[in-house]
Amino acid sequence: MNQPEVLDSDIRALQQWLRAAWQQLGDPALTAFARRELRNQMKQCSADLRACLQRVADEQQPEPVRSPASPYSRPELRILSW
Repeated sequence: MNQPEVLDSDIRALQQWLRAAWQQLGDPALTAFARRELRNQMKQCSADLRACLQRVADEQQPEPVRSPASPYSRPELRILSW
């Protein structure tokens, strides 16, 4: 697997986990402690998902095109004095 495929599978896994966590959060049999822990895990998972999505967005943005320096251009010279 190459890097984009790994990122894609990570994103899908995180989305699937969050979807299941939201369904589990609605369970009335969940204790207050378990609900709090699940919400904390969901926050961490959301942060991880945002980081993965940001990496994908960064990879899709093209590099800014720099104009190549002309081989016949005059170099910038600075004279330093004491």
